[in-house]
Amino acid sequence: MSVAKTALLFMLASAAVGAQVNSGEQKPEPALPFTMTPAATFELPWRIAFLPDGRMLITEKVGPVWLVSAQGQKIAPVVNTPPVYWQGQNGMLGVFISPHYASDQSIYLTYAEPGDYGGGLALARAKLNVTATSARLENFEVLWRQLPRGKGGQEGAAVAFAPDGQSLFLTVGDRQRFTPAQDPDQPVGKILHLTLDGKPAPGNPNYGKTGAATVTLIDPPSDTEAAKTAKVVSTYTFHGPNLTPAETWASGVRTPYGLAFSPSGELWEIEHGPRGGDELNLIEKGKNYGWPLVSYSQNYNGVPIPSPDTRPDLTKPVIYWTPVIAPGNIVFYKGSMFPQWEGSALIGGMGSQTLNHVTFDGKGGAKPAERWSVSHRIRDVAVGPDGAVWMLEDANPGALFRVTPK
Repeated sequence: MSVAKTALLFMLASAAVGAQVNSGEQKPEPALPFTMTPAATFELPWRIAFLPDGRMLITEKVGPVWLVSAQGQKIAPVVNTPPVYWQGQNGMLGVFISPHYASDQSIYLTYAEPGDYGGGLALARAKLNVTATSARLENFEVLWRQLPRGKGGQEGAAVAFAPDGQSLFLTVGDRQRFTPAQDPDQPVGKILHLTLDGKPAPGNPNYGKTGAATVTLIDPPSDTEAAKTAKVVSTYTFHGPNLTPAETWASGVRTPYGLAFSPSGELWEIEHGPRGGDELNLIEKGKNYGWPLVSYSQNYNGVPIPSPDTRPDLTKPVIYWTPVIAPGNIVFYKGSMFPQWEGSALIGGMGSQTLNHVTFDGKGGAKPAERWSVSHRIRDVAVGPDGAVWMLEDANPGALFRVTPK
């Protein structure tokens, strides 16, 4: 074999290894290996969190958080939840159980906090006082809030606790404003790494640094190009140090609705693209994931966006979906009911109305496995203590399904 031919084959092999996988055209499996049993309905449900006794907390975007039985039946709304900015994609979003719940009985909430002009993402913590028939929040405290508040959806609002239980990662979407995702001074389009008290976590790429004292606010523009010259609505001056640089772990994300640690300790994020380009990203310290500079997609109005292949300095997704699935969340399976899924991930698809199975190699690689058509927009996927899978439907009313093997 000639030297030239050997070199060409090596180049092709290298390209294949590093190529991004487009799973958008994947066809669903011909049959479901599971049964979906509806248990209850909710008004625009968003997230599930399991208490140690098997009961659940379920958020509704319109505001309430529900205490739900281990069988999936509503018990009562949780008392003392905060007011929310419910508009479009905003509202009451995530609920997460403290990694130290056994000793502190705390839960964390993410939601859009109302303001004089639109709203802003907030992360709060409270003690959950729960009985057989009721639940209430006590010692409610906002740990982190997005300022300035403004218009636009795509809050993000996912939380993943570090494997050691001593810190957390919070996703903050681009609020449909595009360009602030690349501004290190704005808490928009970022993945933050915070202590359990909401402070910048030691070890962050710019820990100890502060940002500009004043930042500008824009309304959501029509596309990535229009965003470059968007009219400034107002300027905001922080009342104390701007800690955004110190809080930031990674940047350049768009609609990061799912975040989870794999069994090997890797942090994975799932996000929506516009007209194409949903992404599964391996989140690493200090990386820039490119939004809105690049995307495997185009704007909703057809205005093109440069391909990630044009910017080797930016981090590409491991998997992308064109056409989109509109992912709702990602969860790594751990349980006995579906042993074939152990250690792999399930991703709900809202636009595709599918449940998507992805496997991982523990070395930064992932590949699509099965896709199942479930005929419902799947906002959340969670794994119960007994290994059953639970899914929330993005609808009003939206069903809660218990998923068990056939």
